Amino acid sequence: MKKVLILGGTRFFGKKLVEQLICEKDDVTLLTRGLTSDSFGNSVKRLQADRTDPAALRSVLGSSTYDVVYDNICFTPQEAEAAVQLFEGRTRKYIVTSSLSVYPFGESPKIESDFDPYRYPLPEPYPPKGDYAEGKRLVEAVMFKKAPFAVAAVRFPIVLGHDDYTRRLHVHVEHVQQALPLGIPNINARISFIHSDEAASFLAWLGNSNLEGPVNACSHGEISPGQIVSLITQATGKQGNILSQTEDEHMSPFGVPQSWYMDTSKAQAAGFSFQSIHDWLPNLIKEISSQ
Repeated sequence: MKKVLILGGTRFFGKKLVEQLICEKDDVTLLTRGLTSDSFGNSVKRLQADRTDPAALRSVLGSSTYDVVYDNICFTPQEAEAAVQLFEGRTRKYIVTSSLSVYPFGESPKIESDFDPYRYPLPEPYPPKGDYAEGKRLVEAVMFKKAPFAVAAVRFPIVLGHDDYTRRLHVHVEHVQQALPLGIPNINARISFIHSDEAASFLAWLGNSNLEGPVNACSHGEISPGQIVSLITQATGKQGNILSQTEDEHMSPFGVPQSWYMDTSKAQAAGFSFQSIHDWLPNLIKEISSQ
């Protein structure tokens, strides 16, 4: 049984991670602001603090130590710096959720070395919170350059599922069902995705492994926005109204200018087996379409 702390465990794949760790009989503590209720009952412990307030975090943690810390809500180098200082001597492994966004667009699969956080320069002072992708690059750079404990940074692509609070796939289904224009600059761009269940499973597996450093995690195979719309057409019987450009409110969340996908050889070599995207995405689309 591991003693685990999770920052960001009350919604989407963070919630599913908690459910998996409970099933594994781990000793789970959630650290949240207390704004979102959960259904875990007495299966978890709870600490309440704003992670942007280092003093409050230190106060609620007291002298507690953890085998693994999961950080799903670290977006700035300031937050990463505070975590490095706070968890020194408190954990043996720190798993931070990063993103495909650390990579540029391109027509070849991204491997971990395509972005090297160990050599990425850290600005002085750190910039204010702004660009998401740059924030994640700097989070990784801070953690890998400064942390005295083992760190793994999981580079997820877009995560999909029924419980996706951003409703990125739902938006596509609704646009097709309602015959609304859908802006997709490159319908043939190859994109990686992962299901929220698989994202949670990977995080749980990583907490039990010796794998460290940056690691890509996505379902096997890629799919284009055009293919996604075709699957929606099959599920709904309605044709999508695809335009290369339209009003911002109708632009696709998957509307990337070029391909954007990852190679997962590192994780697979360490023992994790990813699903094929074609094993779950068509069914998810059918289920969303029928709601």
